[in-house]
Amino acid sequence: MKVLAVCLNPALDREFVINGFTLNKLNIVPNELNRMTPGGKGVNVAVILSKYNVPTILTGFVGGYVGNVLVSELRKVGPLLTTSFVHIRDETRENIAIEDTLNHTLTEINSEGPFISREAYELFLKRFEVLVQKVKAVVISGSVPRGVPFSSYGELTSIAKKYGKTVFWEARDEIITESIKIAFPDVIKYDMRRSEKILGSYLEHEEEYVSAAKEFIKRGAKLVILSYRTIFDFVATAEGVWKFSPKFEIEHSFLLGAGDTFVSAMILSHLEGKCCLDIARYGYAAAVAKTKYLGKEPPKREDIDKTLELIMVERVE
Repeated sequence: MKVLAVCLNPALDREFVINGFTLNKLNIVPNELNRMTPGGKGVNVAVILSKYNVPTILTGFVGGYVGNVLVSELRKVGPLLTTSFVHIRDETRENIAIEDTLNHTLTEINSEGPFISREAYELFLKRFEVLVQKVKAVVISGSVPRGVPFSSYGELTSIAKKYGKTVFWEARDEIITESIKIAFPDVIKYDMRRSEKILGSYLEHEEEYVSAAKEFIKRGAKLVILSYRTIFDFVATAEGVWKFSPKFEIEHSFLLGAGDTFVSAMILSHLEGKCCLDIARYGYAAAVAKTKYLGKEPPKREDIDKTLELIMVERVE
């Protein structure tokens, strides 16, 4: 196996395409515009990687009827995706995404998720240490369920680093802020869908994003990606800071899964031996290419290669 994908709070995702979605009204969804898929950011990354022919192990917590459905759906993905979940009593969560191409909106309703006991978490840590020795890279992505400390990304990274593994994170600020007190990953990508807070502060100006990205590099990360106004990204390495922009208008209702595609493509590029900036460029191109399609289906590699010519990379520091 090449990659260990960690999704501490997986979900069963429901996608509805409702053009002209209206509150306080009955919205009818045609069957062909209603999909149920395995979800949670780490799950999405694992599924995408398997579609790019990267053998991947997926781990985390699952429980209840929804958890059984989730595992059953993951088994349909193909032989390149292997699951090794810790089973719990509480029910795995469900998420809803409503895509409206008429109003150019994406509405997401995510369940909080189950409670994880200390015993289950300790069992997971032991399982993780066994699994991490079998792979080249680790990706930890998404929210943490109740009972799991925000510092868990740091704990897992500390174990992975003991075995010399490359580690990727995508998470919200509270998780990153607590986890970097324990260990730094090689690659940090902020999940800024809910908040634009970075290291405890709300950022507004471009200079603040540049400064924050440089701070992460100073403190141990090799590559940092900070989203700015949804479709732009500030990217930092030891060599400097760049701003990534698309050369065409992005359809916001098509953004579902773009962040997970970004992370998956970076891992793919890393496994192919690319340098940090090229890894970020390939990830950004993949995310932009994905926005040409509804739903979570990732773009083909030839689409990513074409999109590399449709993004601007401007050095800012």
